[in-house]
Amino acid sequence: MTSTQPDKAAALDAARVVLAGMGLSAQDLITEPDTRPLAPTFAEYIPVVSAAVGAGTRRVYGSYWNRILTQWAERRLDEPTSSDVRALVEYVKANVVPRRNSRGGRSAAEHLIAALRCVYRHAEDDELIHKDDNPARKVDKPRRLPSTRRAVADNRLAEINTTAATTGNDPALDTLLLRLHTETACRRAGALALRPQDLDPDQCLIFLREKGETVRWQPVSPTLMTHLVHHAEDRHAPRDGQLLRYRNGQPITSRRYDHLWHRIGQHLPWVATQQISTHWLRHTTLTWVERNFGYAVARAFAGHTDSGNEPGATATYVRATLPEIAAALAALTGEPHPLAEQAGGDPHDQ
Repeated sequence: MTSTQPDKAAALDAARVVLAGMGLSAQDLITEPDTRPLAPTFAEYIPVVSAAVGAGTRRVYGSYWNRILTQWAERRLDEPTSSDVRALVEYVKANVVPRRNSRGGRSAAEHLIAALRCVYRHAEDDELIHKDDNPARKVDKPRRLPSTRRAVADNRLAEINTTAATTGNDPALDTLLLRLHTETACRRAGALALRPQDLDPDQCLIFLREKGETVRWQPVSPTLMTHLVHHAEDRHAPRDGQLLRYRNGQPITSRRYDHLWHRIGQHLPWVATQQISTHWLRHTTLTWVERNFGYAVARAFAGHTDSGNEPGATATYVRATLPEIAAALAALTGEPHPLAEQAGGDPHDQ
């Protein structure tokens, strides 16, 4: 008899004692059927997850959930392996809609894995699967490459604004969009979510609601505020409805941005070649603010929230105030702002 046999016998004896204390036998473990409910199929569970997340998450992941349903609708959540997930990622990368600024489907792969992780995270919370059985946890997202976006030079920005103002079927709308994004560095979603009730004309502030359900008050110039108020009144925007609208009163969508940049690119070939978009305006403004007013003001101007990824604890103590953001805006636009005069005073007076 080997040295391990007594240990095994002792372990078996101990197991029998435990089972006897529970009123069970080894035969019960073999013959008792598994009464756990079957895991739902992706077709059954993705609508549950979709209803449980916010509108922003649903918008980002919706198309990827549809791709998952195309391939795995009738599969149960506990069936796919990590190899299956990798195969699905490669399928999506191979069938992604090609774009001029495409990077080989890396973004599609990243979003697909994130969409799957969202589904499985809810399944873990609902105790439908164990976290160790989550195949999406075992597949790494592709490393994100550095962005090719950068600040647009002043003379180039002037060309963009001139083209928007002299072409198209609604120059007033297009120039308002460009000025809104240039002044505030807001994202498209923030502009599209803007409502008349989010305007504070007295203090020249607008209330922005952007990704991750973040909200903030952002200073704007008196000129921009005047145009926003006039636009809302002229196009009959309800106080609690979308502010930015077409001439017929219908709310604009992200397609207006697509058409705007396509048209500008037709007149300015360098815009089409470099794939300039609204997000480049955000880079332009934040770069200028950072160079002239420092990191803290640029960070606040961007609407970035506190996170564990900050480079050191100093960021906690150098948060920019709203008057400082207003002062940066006043310098950017050349217009005085009612809050700017409060910047730079004795901190004990604020």
